[in-house]
Amino acid sequence: MPTIIMGKLASKIDGSVRGKAMSFLQKLGADDTLPGLHIEPIQKSSDPRVRTGRVDEFWRAVMFRLDGDGDTHYVIHGIWPHDDAITMAQRVRLKVNPINGLPQVEEIEPAFNPVPPPPAATDPESAKPLFARLGHEPADLVYKLGLPESVAAQAATANDEDAILTIAERHDGWIGTILVDLAAGDDIDAIIERMQLEKISSADDDADVLQSLKRPAAALQYAFIDGQEELRRVIEGGDFSAWRIFLHPEQRRYIDRPYNGPFRLVGGAGTGKTVVLVHRTRALAQRDPAARIILTTFTTNLAEALGDSLTQLDPRVSQTKALGEAGVYVTGVDALAAAVLRSAGSGLSSAMRGVLGEERAAPLSRTEPNLWRDIVESTGTSLPPEIANETFLATEYAHVVLPNKVYDETGYLRVRRPGRGVALDRAKRRAVWALIDSYRARCRTDGSLDFTEAAAVAAAYLAAGGERPADHVLVDEGQDLSPTHWLLLRAAVKERPDDLFIAEDSHQRIYGSRVVLGRYGIAIVGRSQRLTLNYRTTAQNLRYAMAILEGSQYVDLQDELEGTGYRSARSGPAPIGVVADSLADELHAIVRHIRKWLEAGDAPETVAVLVQDRFHRDRVVTALTEQGVNARAIDRDRPPPGRVPILTMHRAKGTEFSKVVLAASNPALAALERLAMLDPTERADAELRSRSLRYVAATRARDELVVVTRS
Repeated sequence: MPTIIMGKLASKIDGSVRGKAMSFLQKLGADDTLPGLHIEPIQKSSDPRVRTGRVDEFWRAVMFRLDGDGDTHYVIHGIWPHDDAITMAQRVRLKVNPINGLPQVEEIEPAFNPVPPPPAATDPESAKPLFARLGHEPADLVYKLGLPESVAAQAATANDEDAILTIAERHDGWIGTILVDLAAGDDIDAIIERMQLEKISSADDDADVLQSLKRPAAALQYAFIDGQEELRRVIEGGDFSAWRIFLHPEQRRYIDRPYNGPFRLVGGAGTGKTVVLVHRTRALAQRDPAARIILTTFTTNLAEALGDSLTQLDPRVSQTKALGEAGVYVTGVDALAAAVLRSAGSGLSSAMRGVLGEERAAPLSRTEPNLWRDIVESTGTSLPPEIANETFLATEYAHVVLPNKVYDETGYLRVRRPGRGVALDRAKRRAVWALIDSYRARCRTDGSLDFTEAAAVAAAYLAAGGERPADHVLVDEGQDLSPTHWLLLRAAVKERPDDLFIAEDSHQRIYGSRVVLGRYGIAIVGRSQRLTLNYRTTAQNLRYAMAILEGSQYVDLQDELEGTGYRSARSGPAPIGVVADSLADELHAIVRHIRKWLEAGDAPETVAVLVQDRFHRDRVVTALTEQGVNARAIDRDRPPPGRVPILTMHRAKGTEFSKVVLAASNPALAALERLAMLDPTERADAELRSRSLRYVAATRARDELVVVTRS
């Protein structure tokens, strides 16, 4: 049976022909001698290996036939109308690039007409093309990196990053990726090392080409298809799901490499952290089918999305519903704590006493929401408002009291409070403890645990000798987890190679206060790497999103300043800003842009509106529905096909859409009043989270972004 090697260009098949393309490629993968396929060489072709195949009367596939490794391989280049396919087949050639060892398709390209340069600047340095200013010599692009001479010549005349990006988009794959890295100022030697480029001496025969297709950087552009189901996923997923197949060599490295302890992968929105996490989960499951793997994140919605992504990547990976069984257990971290508590039995009493100094009658029930606010409002206290508020008290409880197993005033007076910006003298500590004691008394009456307490008790149970439920734990959105979550995850798997794999981005912290992993038994000690290439968002939308963060400092899980320097390999229109004078004007602007996209042919589920809160979400749904747009408010459920999803910015985390309207209205007055009550340190952190929320929302848009604000 022939092996199908799908090119990235070929995966972008027009929807009208996908079914026929699927049928053709399935038959080709089963038996390439079938007469109906019409697998034929092309006269006057540049490459004797090129073939065309009959998809239907109108469409033809262009591919290269390679014989090697005891098998026949077909590299699918693309599908075109009959005459175009014949022309394409005559002018393309598949070769091995001798400079970097990667596969390369050469073709006679149409003339390139560069954009005329702007008028000469007064500064001679700024008048130079971008690569000249960065010190990239055209000869180095060709003879060190292996870029085609025509591409290197075009790049050498480009004046700015946008011009380079235009060239890069015409050469999707390793060529485009190298151009984007160069424009970002990366050193040539660093690119060679990261992409594992290597000069070769090659006869350019079939075996050489096959070997080049297996090199790490070739995975940016080509994928060996393993069976009919994977072929179906590639074709039906199209470009929107290309992350499942075409990986950067740096991403591939983190998927397969073993680590002698916890590993941390950092990267901005859209850089592929979750992609790596899902691929690594599959790799661990394939390496040891008996392994117990926990794949977790902060919210239930994000956990469900992880499970869906794992199924899309490989439905053969076993996803178990029982904690501690072989397979992948996908869950939110609070649901994980609840599962541990259910499994604890009689051992739970000792764990509760160790953490809380008392037992609770119904530990699987949840403390009522807003209890901290009720305690503050119903308890007389001498504390100033910046301390006597639910934000400070809940954070103090989660970051100081529970991790240190403090259960009386004496313990609280003695405990250290690292990382807490608000200083408390002895009198204030006593007053704070009085409020905490009242909170615990209410929880004791109900017999319940709050989420942070549940995680702390579950961690204590496992650490005291409870059976650890995992051999590997993989964590997404690590920046949002609390200290007791980290204690739980550390206790869920014993210290061993490949125990914890953590993906985080401090710029996306929208829940809770920041955490330092080392304080909770998770020692990274140099096992940390960073992704910088954005695969989702256009360069224009990325610039807008990064501008939201400018002027603020973000600190990561290792208590170090988070960097930026992200770049995108995609280009698109600049974000559109709309200023509305009233709520009615804002709703009208939202309806206008959504209707324009739908009338242009965009599928309803690929466009979205993101808003500040549920109240505003429901008003947008009503406005769209009244104008005949089928819209749906999304809460715990998943966005359905055929309807425009309207989400809060918090709920939008972990999603992506082709086009987004961001209704960035000013926060409600009540929210501003609560912010003003906070201590300056707490207020600064809350303002960081507010910026992060807008950054998260802006990076949900792949192609077009409209931002509607109220004057």
